[in-house]
Amino acid sequence: MLYTAAIAADEPSRIGFIVSKGVGNAVVRNLVKRRLREAGAASLREYGTGFAIVVRALPASASASWDQLLSDYNAALESTMTRLAGRSRAAANGSAGTTQEGTPRA
Repeated sequence: MLYTAAIAADEPSRIGFIVSKGVGNAVVRNLVKRRLREAGAASLREYGTGFAIVVRALPASASASWDQLLSDYNAALESTMTRLAGRSRAAANGSAGTTQEGTPRA
Protein backbone atom coordinates (compact mmCIF):
# COMPACT_ATOMS: atom_id res chain seq x y z
CA MET A 1 0.00 0.00 0.00
CA LEU A 2 1.25 3.44 -0.82
CA TYR A 3 -0.06 6.81 0.35
CA THR A 4 0.93 10.20 -1.05
CA ALA A 5 0.25 13.72 0.19
CA ALA A 6 1.31 17.06 -1.20
CA ILE A 7 3.52 19.22 0.99
CA ALA A 8 5.06 22.62 0.27
CA ALA A 9 6.36 22.67 -3.29
CA ASP A 10 9.82 23.82 -2.24
CA GLU A 11 10.29 21.16 0.47
CA PRO A 12 12.22 17.99 -0.38
CA SER A 13 10.04 14.92 -0.75
CA ARG A 14 10.02 12.47 2.15
CA ILE A 15 9.47 8.72 2.07
CA GLY A 16 8.55 6.57 5.07
CA PHE A 17 8.26 2.80 5.30
CA ILE A 18 6.09 0.61 7.50
CA VAL A 19 7.16 -3.03 7.59
CA SER A 20 5.39 -4.92 10.38
CA LYS A 21 6.23 -8.26 11.92
CA GLY A 22 3.46 -9.74 9.79
CA VAL A 23 5.82 -9.50 6.82
CA GLY A 24 8.28 -11.94 8.36
CA ASN A 25 11.21 -12.23 10.72
CA ALA A 26 13.84 -9.48 11.08
CA VAL A 27 15.92 -10.74 8.16
CA VAL A 28 12.95 -10.72 5.79
CA ARG A 29 11.69 -7.34 7.03
CA ASN A 30 15.11 -5.76 6.52
CA LEU A 31 15.35 -7.22 3.01
CA VAL A 32 11.95 -5.75 2.15
CA LYS A 33 12.96 -2.37 3.65
CA ARG A 34 16.22 -2.29 1.68
CA ARG A 35 14.38 -3.06 -1.54
CA LEU A 36 11.71 -0.45 -0.85
CA ARG A 37 14.37 2.16 -0.01
CA GLU A 38 16.02 1.52 -3.36
CA ALA A 39 12.69 1.86 -5.17
CA GLY A 40 12.00 5.05 -3.21
CA ALA A 41 15.40 6.51 -4.07
CA ALA A 42 14.70 5.92 -7.75
CA SER A 43 11.31 7.64 -7.49
CA LEU A 44 12.86 10.70 -5.82
CA ARG A 45 14.59 11.50 -9.10
CA GLU A 46 11.16 12.19 -10.60
CA TYR A 47 9.34 13.50 -7.51
CA GLY A 48 12.19 15.24 -5.68
CA THR A 49 10.16 17.99 -4.05
CA GLY A 50 6.67 18.58 -2.77
CA PHE A 51 5.50 15.12 -1.68
CA ALA A 52 5.25 12.97 1.43
CA ILE A 53 5.08 9.27 0.57
CA VAL A 54 4.33 6.42 2.97
CA VAL A 55 4.80 2.80 1.91
CA ARG A 56 3.21 0.03 3.95
CA ALA A 57 4.62 -3.38 3.07
CA LEU A 58 2.07 -6.16 2.99
CA PRO A 59 2.97 -9.76 3.91
CA ALA A 60 3.08 -10.74 0.22
CA SER A 61 6.08 -8.43 -0.25
CA ALA A 62 8.23 -10.96 1.63
CA SER A 63 7.98 -13.46 -1.22
CA ALA A 64 8.00 -10.94 -4.08
CA SER A 65 11.00 -10.71 -6.37
CA TRP A 66 12.85 -7.41 -6.78
CA ASP A 67 11.33 -6.86 -10.23
CA GLN A 68 7.82 -7.58 -8.96
CA LEU A 69 8.25 -5.33 -5.91
CA LEU A 70 9.64 -2.49 -8.04
CA SER A 71 6.82 -2.86 -10.56
CA ASP A 72 4.16 -2.83 -7.82
CA TYR A 73 5.79 0.18 -6.14
CA ASN A 74 5.94 2.17 -9.38
CA ALA A 75 2.34 1.29 -10.30
CA ALA A 76 1.07 2.30 -6.86
CA LEU A 77 3.07 5.54 -6.95
CA GLU A 78 1.74 6.50 -10.37
CA SER A 79 -1.80 5.68 -9.26
CA THR A 80 -1.58 7.87 -6.16
CA MET A 81 0.10 10.70 -8.06
CA THR A 82 -2.69 10.61 -10.65
CA ARG A 83 -5.32 10.71 -7.91
CA LEU A 84 -3.48 13.53 -6.16
CA ALA A 85 -3.30 15.54 -9.38
CA GLY A 86 -7.05 15.03 -9.87
CA ARG A 87 -7.75 16.36 -6.38
CA SER A 88 -5.57 19.38 -7.04
CA ARG A 89 -7.53 20.17 -10.19
CA ALA A 90 -10.83 19.73 -8.31
CA ALA A 91 -9.62 22.09 -5.58
CA ALA A 92 -8.68 24.66 -8.20
CA ASN A 93 -12.20 24.40 -9.67
CA GLY A 94 -13.78 25.29 -6.32
CA SER A 95 -14.89 21.91 -4.93
CA ALA A 96 -12.25 21.74 -2.18
CA GLY A 97 -14.92 21.97 0.54
CA THR A 98 -16.71 18.77 -0.43
CA THR A 99 -15.88 15.09 -0.67
CA GLN A 100 -16.06 13.16 -3.94
CA GLU A 101 -19.71 12.39 -3.16
CA GLY A 102 -20.43 16.11 -2.78
CA THR A 103 -20.98 16.09 0.97
CA PRO A 104 -19.37 18.85 3.07
CA ARG A 105 -16.07 17.99 4.70
CA ALA A 106 -15.99 17.90 8.49
